[in-house]
Amino acid sequence: MNAKGCVGFMESMVIHGEKPYAKFFGALFLGLLVATFGLFVGQSVPKPLFLPLFIVEIVMIILMISARKHKAIGYGMMFAFMFVSGLTLFPAISYYISTLGGLTVLRAFAISAFAFGGTAAYAMISKHDFRFLGSFLFVSVIALIGMGILQFFFPFSNTAELVFSAFGILIFVGYTLYDFSRLTIEGFAERDIPLIVVCIYLDLVNLFLYILQFIGVINRD
Repeated sequence: MNAKGCVGFMESMVIHGEKPYAKFFGALFLGLLVATFGLFVGQSVPKPLFLPLFIVEIVMIILMISARKHKAIGYGMMFAFMFVSGLTLFPAISYYISTLGGLTVLRAFAISAFAFGGTAAYAMISKHDFRFLGSFLFVSVIALIGMGILQFFFPFSNTAELVFSAFGILIFVGYTLYDFSRLTIEGFAERDIPLIVVCIYLDLVNLFLYILQFIGVINRD
């Protein structure tokens, strides 16, 4: 599974009041294509390699923060991260395809894309300030990670897992509001685009995974 959002990484940016949206959305689109290619390649990756790849994914996020001021390095690392992330997504997507069916997974992605796009558009068009959600979302993600670790040792009931996945959905809808609100109100520099793309990508991917989990629990019942 991918890292649980950016958890404060956006706060590391230096805000300049600029808004190079065309370059940002172009980079995001290319990044999603690279991640999709990584997901396809993930079919050929031996199972024992997925845990090391997940660790690499976390390390790359940390390195991107320190290298964000160097645009060329940042973009290279961004695309490398997207590819590795696509690889590590394969086990989860493969599991849900086998249990729910490919059509249900596609529908879940459509729901995720619609919810993500609608939330992002609302934050950008309305220009409402959702930055106050930052602290709450940070604490919520920590709680979500703790619950996930607890679930590993003490499996949840179907009802508890349904609540857990619904909680995850709400958190990453909230992070989408927060991230796009901050970009719209404060602006961002071009050199920050790689890190922003990674943060926004993680919002979308985690939203998708929690929606899949939610649907999976409902179908289990």
